[in-house]
Amino acid sequence: MDKENLELYTDYLLSTFGYATATGLSAMVNGQVSHDQVTRFLSGEEYTSKDLWQEVKATVRKVEREDAVLIFDDTIQEKPYTDENEVMCWHYDHSKGRAVQGFNLLNCLYHVEDISIPVAFELIKKPIEYCDLKTHKLKRASLVTKNELMRAMLDVCVRNKLLFRFVLFDIWFSSKENMIYIKETFAKDFICALKGNRLAAISAEDAQDNRFTSIEDLPWQEESMFTGWLKDVPFPVLLVRQIFTNKDGSTGILYLACSDTTVTREFIQTTYQKRWPIEVFHKSLKHNAALGKAPVRRVVTQNNHVFAVLYAFFKLECLKIKRHLNHFALRSHLYLKAIRVAYDELQLLKAA
Repeated sequence: MDKENLELYTDYLLSTFGYATATGLSAMVNGQVSHDQVTRFLSGEEYTSKDLWQEVKATVRKVEREDAVLIFDDTIQEKPYTDENEVMCWHYDHSKGRAVQGFNLLNCLYHVEDISIPVAFELIKKPIEYCDLKTHKLKRASLVTKNELMRAMLDVCVRNKLLFRFVLFDIWFSSKENMIYIKETFAKDFICALKGNRLAAISAEDAQDNRFTSIEDLPWQEESMFTGWLKDVPFPVLLVRQIFTNKDGSTGILYLACSDTTVTREFIQTTYQKRWPIEVFHKSLKHNAALGKAPVRRVVTQNNHVFAVLYAFFKLECLKIKRHLNHFALRSHLYLKAIRVAYDELQLLKAA
């Protein structure tokens, strides 16, 4: 690994407030590093999730605990004007209800207390091109699903002997295969969100006789919790319903499943709230570490930029621990310093 250039590039990602370019980095260090050197770094050896683990491992070992959680989720960085390839292509964005052009990043975040560290990642690749029979448009497809990638990432985390109690994920990763893999392959537990139409039975006899009903149609009461059997999942789970109020005043309902049947309703809700840091993580990648602000066009350079962004987030997290300031406060501090330097330079130019 080119550690020297990695440190320089990631410091630049955290320092810049515009586009992150090779010429911009070169100018920042007064030409001590050429833009060609930066380009060679990004287009050289392709960095992977294994390389990320090697960089964060020592810090994880210092903070890890048995009650930590692993959080899986993906995010899409829109890049509508970048040339399409197997990484930079069209992905369905659930938050917008439509496909957008950009890259799709699947992450595994290790969270303990108020510390969040990325320990694995995968850029979703769609190398297969085909013609859609209905629209006659050229489309792309992956060789593996995001759920399969999630299980492979989890397998690596277990082999790396990470200490954790629960795996947390949302509706889009709550497949029966993921549940069975976590519970039966690794003897770990999960808490996940479920769609209201997910089929469940609230007695072993009903499950055995294939008498299932939608979760939303169960006899819910305000504080109720059921021990249930999800269809095609061979072990019982605790089912919880949480009613909340959205920002616009509307009411939302969240259904949760927990594979540990010994815990309380409050514990399930409190633990699932620990999934929120991955939303903050994705926001910080985009706003504080220049995830979408590098004009990289080849698959290798796009991958290595994403790797560097994840490492930059880790460096920012280490600063957060040291300075007791969140990522956005740290960046605001840097921004204020930059404004002051620019203001002082303007006064000198005016006085000259």
